[in-house]
Amino acid sequence: QVEVVESGGGTVQAGGSLRLSCAVSGFSYSNYCMGWFRQAPGKEREGVATKYVGGYSTYYADSVKGRFTVSQDNAKNTLYLEMNSLKPEDSAMYYCAVKPGRVYECSLVYSWHTDYWGQGTQVTVSS
Repeated sequence: QVEVVESGGGTVQAGGSLRLSCAVSGFSYSNYCMGWFRQAPGKEREGVATKYVGGYSTYYADSVKGRFTVSQDNAKNTLYLEMNSLKPEDSAMYYCAVKPGRVYECSLVYSWHTDYWGQGTQVTVSS
């Protein structure tokens, strides 16, 4: 059984930083992608940052490039999202997802239709 668990959300002032974590267990594919998505009230879910777990390829939404960094800890099977220079518009529920895929399929331009999502962690940035 696949389990995806996020942690690390909270409330921070604009300009501050947060680090989110996503621990995955029970996922047995050798080629797969992990990613962060977010959804604010009244808005559609959007991709934030994704990564091919078997290598170094990462993909970012234009709105977070230069401010957010996605990384992984293979030993812990954990994906991180380091968020710096946070803005009020970054406020949202952040979700982690995992799916089978090759390097190019981890990009945000590809479908992230997957059954494996976490429960979400709330990020609130005050102005």
